[in-house]
Amino acid sequence: MNILHDKDADLAVLSGKTVAVIGYGNQGSAQALCMRDSGVKVIVGSIEDASAKKAREDGFEVYPIAEATKKADIIHILLPDEFHGPVYKNDIAPNLKPGAALSCSHGFNIIFKQIEPPANVDVIMVAPKSPASEERKAFLQGFGVPGLISVKQNGSGKAREIVLAMAKSMGFTRAGCLECTFEQETYEDLFGEQTVLCGGTVDLMKYGFEVLVEAGYPAEMAYFEVVHELKLIVDLIFEGGIQKMNAVISNTAEWGEYTTGPRIITPDVKERMKVALTEIENGTFAKNWLAEARNGAPNLLAKRKALGDHQVEIVGKQIRSLFERKLQK
Repeated sequence: MNILHDKDADLAVLSGKTVAVIGYGNQGSAQALCMRDSGVKVIVGSIEDASAKKAREDGFEVYPIAEATKKADIIHILLPDEFHGPVYKNDIAPNLKPGAALSCSHGFNIIFKQIEPPANVDVIMVAPKSPASEERKAFLQGFGVPGLISVKQNGSGKAREIVLAMAKSMGFTRAGCLECTFEQETYEDLFGEQTVLCGGTVDLMKYGFEVLVEAGYPAEMAYFEVVHELKLIVDLIFEGGIQKMNAVISNTAEWGEYTTGPRIITPDVKERMKVALTEIENGTFAKNWLAEARNGAPNLLAKRKALGDHQVEIVGKQIRSLFERKLQK
């Protein structure tokens, strides 16, 4: 894949344009602040809630979403996925100017047709490969986090130049941007979250914790062993790959990785991952999630509560509080 940097993007493309950031949550605030610091004119579209108040405190002009859409040349939607479709239909679509750019940081609603834009607008994506807090921190340090850019529809004939300029304004081209398709970003992102980063990792930690506690080991020690230390291992892999991690851990730990790891994460896990990917690609996951969200998300809320009641979370909170008190001293 082609990696794009600052030299490949021109901020002047955004000169005279107004970007409306729709939603001022974690990503909305980080991206809006970075763009503004780069000299881009940014306004915020929001309902009247705590995030709108925060946007005003941060110095942004805040408008109802319909009005922000009318005022903007680029509408950058950073709401939770489940709200894009209704907000687009009710507030954005009736007020979208011909030649405007419809932008997002995740292709979910375009790919699964919750948003079906007219042919006379750009449809673009600029996505940081980072949580919002790290994205903003890297920008303020004079660098940036890696990002993805994509053009789904080139109504203006300048969609690629616009999305590259947006990426540059947020510091992504400092680290490097990959150019991809909406499909690639959407399917890979959902797959990674569900099978490895969130779903797979969380269940692996919970099962490891439960096995140790049920065998009579202290819960606090179990937490350190299978939750706390995971960050240290991931940091090593982040810095230098799996081999760097193996070079730092003991030979005993490395031997256990090769001999016991494959007995825990067996080949049938890979087969179930393939099923999960198929369900993402054919729209089954999106259909089920949107139905859940539009029903008030009762299962999501129940599972969220159950996780909060799990011993691993209760013990973890106690342990983290001990570290916090120590740091305060």
